[in-house]
Amino acid sequence: MSPSRGALVAGAAVTAVAAVTLTVVVWPEGSGSGPQNGAASSSRTSASPSPTRSYPLSSTPRTVPAVREHTAARGPGWKPAGDSTVVAADHELADEAQLLAEELKIRYRGEVAARAGDVELALGTPGKGAPESYTLKTEGDRVTISGPDQAGVFYGTRTLKQSLNADSTMPEGVVRDAPDRPQRGLNLDIARKHYSADWIEDRLREMADLKLNQLGLHFSDDQAFRIESDSHPEIVSADHLTKAEVRRILKLAASLHITVVGEIDSPGHLGAVLRAHPDLQLRNTQGVTRQGAIDISEPEAAEIVDDLLREYAELFPGQWFHVGADEYQALTVSDPQASYPQLATAAREKYGNGATIQDLAEGWLNDRAAVVRKAQKIPKAWNDGFFSGGTVTGDKGIEVEYWTGKEIGARPPQDYLAEGRKVVNLNDEYLYYVLGQPNDFVYPTGKRIYEQWTPLVLRGTEPVPARYSKQILGGRFAVWGDFPNAQTPQQVADGIRMPLNAISQKLWDPRKPQLSWAQFTELADRTASSG
Repeated sequence: MSPSRGALVAGAAVTAVAAVTLTVVVWPEGSGSGPQNGAASSSRTSASPSPTRSYPLSSTPRTVPAVREHTAARGPGWKPAGDSTVVAADHELADEAQLLAEELKIRYRGEVAARAGDVELALGTPGKGAPESYTLKTEGDRVTISGPDQAGVFYGTRTLKQSLNADSTMPEGVVRDAPDRPQRGLNLDIARKHYSADWIEDRLREMADLKLNQLGLHFSDDQAFRIESDSHPEIVSADHLTKAEVRRILKLAASLHITVVGEIDSPGHLGAVLRAHPDLQLRNTQGVTRQGAIDISEPEAAEIVDDLLREYAELFPGQWFHVGADEYQALTVSDPQASYPQLATAAREKYGNGATIQDLAEGWLNDRAAVVRKAQKIPKAWNDGFFSGGTVTGDKGIEVEYWTGKEIGARPPQDYLAEGRKVVNLNDEYLYYVLGQPNDFVYPTGKRIYEQWTPLVLRGTEPVPARYSKQILGGRFAVWGDFPNAQTPQQVADGIRMPLNAISQKLWDPRKPQLSWAQFTELADRTASSG
């Protein structure tokens, strides 16, 4: 969440002095599973006699993120020629094939057999191989990209495109590649700063080339509510996305294998809703309001929020929905029970005599998560919406989005992990791009992410023990609009480009990269070029 609510190598040449080198792959503890490439594993190199030994052994293709395994071979590699085409071995891959053909400026020839000079896309056996994995084989003037699912094949096309951008050739040999983490993406605050549908679509295309697969949209906050509503049109701000625009964004995202996750934060950060419903504003015994906080002792509070959750859970087709739950202002005062007796009474009535306002807030989270779950979604919530030591415990099925350890009562990430919870990394030490740079935040350049951060670094700069690695599902780089006019949309796009490259690398392969930051930056420029 935002601070007002408080952010391998691809280029090393493979050489060999012997015709064949045995494969040895070492999986570093806590890095997940899948093929690796880099300092912690040896390259597998086999000198193929095809087409002729006059060719040197190929180098690893240069991409962002770096491919994790490349088997070198002797040969010229592949580049598009005048008669090159893209073909699909399976009709499900027609969209991916057509997009690649357009990008490479060659023809899509349909669901036909491949021939010399072609790129062929093919699905393997579903479930055989890691999700989003792919194999890319370059041999005999032909490229074949296969994987167990469409996403993996699509990522193979990104590798081909980037290698051609970087060096005008796809090197001979075989790439075997898969992500270390299943959730990899960008979180965008469109509530406090309005972004056009075109701007968001441009970010989706950049994300897809980096093999990022999740876009979080925080579209409701104190400042504005930014997506058209049918159930409560009175809360929608003047500058907003229409549902038609959102559906257009969602259609593009789906074609790029990106899931868009909507977020309606409650019971705090509801200022835009409360301006249209001031009777639901939380007030203390003196009648003083707390910004953005809804009075959760009022039945109508749950009714309006649940209306919105149901409406937007239907709009967003992905498997997640974010229910917020952070920074409820009733819990930040010295004596919540004395300041908000109506909440204390409601807590006791619902959860028993020993219950407190903390329990009422935790119950609110569970109830909102239940609405989302009924809509066939996995609920997500910010880490400071989960409490310990109370009568009510946060549901274990809610994914914890860990952003800070700086909030009042915030617990270290080990507490959530030890409870068996699944966690997503949005560490505000590295992954927060906060407009206006308030509260000592500085725009990240990506360098610290690339050199220091890994998915295990959930809070501050220290990693959690590697035994928790499988519970950490991935991470997102977050843009927050605290001072929305501090940067133009174009400045934001330019500012987050390299951080997205960096987080792409570290979520695909969290080990220490072999390229220096300067080399990585140069490579990112080359792979993103239009060539």
